[in-house]
Amino acid sequence: MKKDDLVQLTIEDISSEGLGIGHVEKMAVFVKDTVIGDEIQAKIIKMKKTYAFGRLIQVLTPSPDRVKPVCPVSRQCGGCQIQAMDYQAQLKYKENKVKNNLMRIGGFSQELLGETMEPILGMEEPFHYRNKAQFPIGTDKDGRLVAGFYAGRTHSIVDYHSCALGTGVNETILELVLAHMQKHNISAYDETSGKGLVRHVMIRCGFATKQIMVCIVVNGKKLPFAEELAAELAKIPDMTSIVLNVNMEKTNVILGSEVQPLWGQDYIEDYIGNVKYRISPLSFYQVNPKQTEKLYGTALEYAALQGNETVWDLYCGIGTISLFLAQKAKKVCGVEVVPQAIEDAKKNAALNQFTNAEFYAGRAEDVLPEKYKKEGIQADVIVIDPPRKGCEQSVLDTMLQMAPERIVYVSCDSATLARDLKYLCENGYELRRWRATDMFPMTNHCECVCLLTRKA
Repeated sequence: MKKDDLVQLTIEDISSEGLGIGHVEKMAVFVKDTVIGDEIQAKIIKMKKTYAFGRLIQVLTPSPDRVKPVCPVSRQCGGCQIQAMDYQAQLKYKENKVKNNLMRIGGFSQELLGETMEPILGMEEPFHYRNKAQFPIGTDKDGRLVAGFYAGRTHSIVDYHSCALGTGVNETILELVLAHMQKHNISAYDETSGKGLVRHVMIRCGFATKQIMVCIVVNGKKLPFAEELAAELAKIPDMTSIVLNVNMEKTNVILGSEVQPLWGQDYIEDYIGNVKYRISPLSFYQVNPKQTEKLYGTALEYAALQGNETVWDLYCGIGTISLFLAQKAKKVCGVEVVPQAIEDAKKNAALNQFTNAEFYAGRAEDVLPEKYKKEGIQADVIVIDPPRKGCEQSVLDTMLQMAPERIVYVSCDSATLARDLKYLCENGYELRRWRATDMFPMTNHCECVCLLTRKA
């Protein structure tokens, strides 16, 4: 097999990046836009020593789980990797993905995982669930302004304004911004040269409150005729916050640290369950509120709080899980590296009149060991929701030294979850319950909640 060869193969699995996996002459071939069970023809576009990448030419025999994508640009756009797969098949794939990582990386037996597994939490309506969208602004080859989403594995913009995962108001907002830019000859940012003004438009919606925020990201200190644009955007029902975000760095990080209010307040509010949250432009807030309530509800259930426990919540963000826990705990201590998020967490605690939640700014791998060594802190329950890379070794070791009765691990990456669980379970804990949660339908991403208890 060599580059430019046409090959036939059956898709047997999907990679962590959403690429279908088949085999030719025992070599794995990764092909985008395929579904498990498809028999396809592909053209080899890149060869490595032990695997290859192919481009889908045609589906010879479609999988029983193949469906017509809702979105007309799903193949070009990099947002939805598995929209062509039936939703029930997506859930089965994600559950198996978590289970296989726990077996392969974590070393857990199939029997134990079967005994401790609870059914994946899916959605009744797996579209229009995102409360946040970030649209890059650019120009096409003819110099025309475009907005949409990045094509898979590139920073080329697919010019499309109506995402099947987002809210209907996004299209209206984008068209107003683009019309304003055209009217006043305002340039779009060019990543190659670092020149141009408007980089992104970020939109956040409170699903419970209906409040809307528009954040325009610019490569400069101001936007020409900003008051005029704000006045047009403010006519949209439920518009609550219009802000400018300054990002003058030559980077692919979307938001800068400076926020300038243009109209209304500089935050919106939303609920998860009975807890209200204040969300600023820089806040981390889960993008799927319906599934977030299920995810956090599972974490709260696994924590099994009776009202007299001290809980540490690591990687707490704006206090979303912390305040869920504070409803049932004696005391909750949250740790987060982003100072603005800690300020939001404190405001959210006050907003909900929680007096039993404290928050500390700093890296979990610094704060937790230092407080344990200097202050001898203890915990009955530790809840962790780390970034995709998982926990640092110092966090795992300090948790083992603190020896809480229960550890609840919330994860967005089942590979690093499995690695960390293996270490914890080799050093005094056992896996008692676990459950996948589909936070991101139509994509290959999946969240998981695990309960560990200390061995007797």
